[in-house]
Amino acid sequence: MEATMKPSHIGRKISRIRELRGIKQETLALEMGVSQQTVSRMEQSENVEEETLQKVAKALGVPAEGIKNFNDEAIQNIIANSFTSHDSSTINAINISPTFNPLDKVVELYERLLESEREKVELLKKMIKE
Repeated sequence: MEATMKPSHIGRKISRIRELRGIKQETLALEMGVSQQTVSRMEQSENVEEETLQKVAKALGVPAEGIKNFNDEAIQNIIANSFTSHDSSTINAINISPTFNPLDKVVELYERLLESEREKVELLKKMIKE
């Protein structure tokens, strides 16, 4: 059984890179000096002229060779293997270790509460004497 290679669809690659960069078709069209419909047709085309590809590459901030050699699976693998989260919005947050002892914080809060209560008692004693 022979392995068949899928033809390189430059338009899909442009579309995917544009999406990954968070750029809308309208914005890309403005950068290139063409209409949004032109960008849409270009993204549906299997081949794109070299001159147009250079304009697209410049507008997207990537090299033309990067568009030609773009591989969505490779990008997903890179992201999956290098992503680390530093916030508490992901499951990785379970592994976060506090830099303080939580018990020390409880004791600190308890001591502050006691001090506040002592101040209240002193204030009430003072009010009763007056």
